[in-house]
Amino acid sequence: MGAVIRAEAADIPDDSALRTPDRLRRRASRLLSQLTMRSDRLITEGLARTGARKWHYAVLASLQEYGPGSQAELSRRSGIHRSDIVGVLNELAERHLVERAPDPADRRRNIITISPRGRRHLRLLDKILDGLDDEVLAPLSQAERDQFVRLLGRLLDHHTGTS
Repeated sequence: MGAVIRAEAADIPDDSALRTPDRLRRRASRLLSQLTMRSDRLITEGLARTGARKWHYAVLASLQEYGPGSQAELSRRSGIHRSDIVGVLNELAERHLVERAPDPADRRRNIITISPRGRRHLRLLDKILDGLDDEVLAPLSQAERDQFVRLLGRLLDHHTGTS
């Protein structure tokens, strides 16, 4: 059964190539899933043109907004699994976008800080993502975009238990 579902998900037709039944177009969960797949592909490809990945942006944004943190803190803040955060941080450190220093309170762990170069790179990624968001949300007015983002945030907060 799992293989059948994966095969179906991998072979989802584009609505423009095939008419989608109305009952599917009325399902918010399906619409969100379809939009997520297309948006994710667009964002991944757009960031890749600069050698960046979504996780790079998540870590840099977290460091910029909340300040330095340990690997465990960055994992929680960014939503990156603890087993993957080290690889992401290694990539960022190799590019001199973050700096690692021993934690004075616990020498067994490192504190990660965004570097000046990382701040500049984050501003570039913000501009790229602004353009990609414009592409995803093209048919909506600015007021509709703002409302859509607020509603998505409310839904996510509800389902993740945050507010």
